[in-house]
Amino acid sequence: MPRIATRSPTNLAGLRSGSQPLGYMFDEAHFRMALGAACPQLELYESLEDVPRHGRLATAQDSDSSTGLATRDGAGAKSQKSYEEIRPKDFGARGGCDRRDQNRHAHRFGSQFRKWLSASAIERGLGPARRENPRVVRLSWGVLWDWVARDDGPEFVATFGGLLKVREDVLALGERVVEAVRSEAKAVAKNKKNKKRFLGIHLRTESDALEKWPSYNLQADGYMATAESLGYRETAAYLATGNQTEAAKFAQTAASRLQMTVQTKESLLQGKDLEALQNLSWDQQALVDFVVLLQSDYFVGVSPSSFSINVALKRHLRADGVHTRPWRVGGSGDGLSWLTGNYEKYWDDWLFMFDGMWA
Repeated sequence: MPRIATRSPTNLAGLRSGSQPLGYMFDEAHFRMALGAACPQLELYESLEDVPRHGRLATAQDSDSSTGLATRDGAGAKSQKSYEEIRPKDFGARGGCDRRDQNRHAHRFGSQFRKWLSASAIERGLGPARRENPRVVRLSWGVLWDWVARDDGPEFVATFGGLLKVREDVLALGERVVEAVRSEAKAVAKNKKNKKRFLGIHLRTESDALEKWPSYNLQADGYMATAESLGYRETAAYLATGNQTEAAKFAQTAASRLQMTVQTKESLLQGKDLEALQNLSWDQQALVDFVVLLQSDYFVGVSPSSFSINVALKRHLRADGVHTRPWRVGGSGDGLSWLTGNYEKYWDDWLFMFDGMWA
């Protein structure tokens, strides 16, 4: 079963301070059911320790550091992993590409991987991999940076993410926020066509945001301009952000410039629901935002953010279904979302995420 890398509660940039079971964020029962239905030939183990003979690699001597067998613990002492770690881009024969490039020869991965599996087994005296003599292999962190998901075909790209379903209690909180913001929209809308219609906004200016990403002013100005061009003046908006100071600042600006009422999950939930929200971690709370933004009538976000991009990809399925490129960049978009960004350099502006992310 997959595990979730957890963020440091004191340093948002500390993305791997620990780990939790899949149920930390997602519905485990749904994952088991969906994976079992799609791939009944796979055997799903509860943990690495449950894999037959998983520990045998811990004693294997390996001089090739690229496999990830040799590692160091937190104190700097050399230790051994009981699995081998690989990067998909290392099996693409990509010589000369930008170091950030993904595996642009994805069709070679299967044959190259099997060659490596055979050659490395002979080199280490492990014997051929089979059910009674398994090799435990995992992909390195950040497959998004290694693999061009669109090469797997639009149907797979559009449905693979469906293995994950937000856990029920978080989903319920998100649904209650949607009800509350639609009620707010109905109350404040001056134009009848805007009744219950709300704009979803992702403001990415928390302490871990990179300096080269669009600033608060660039994001805010872009969102305001888009909102006005789409007719969201004198209506309601939902703001997703982990920066409460700039949330208040944005709400004041929106009220002044567009007579727009901006709400957050904290302002919309009350009583036990608010208490339940506050008991969630920072990333768990972001799932509530994710649920709400998917149901907004229009969404604006920022291109370098994988969160914004994933919301846009999910929403795009409502426009063209699974038989589509993940998301149209440029022009007027797909009519459901727009992301502020430079859209000039594929790597420097992180546009590769549109090609490397599963919906």
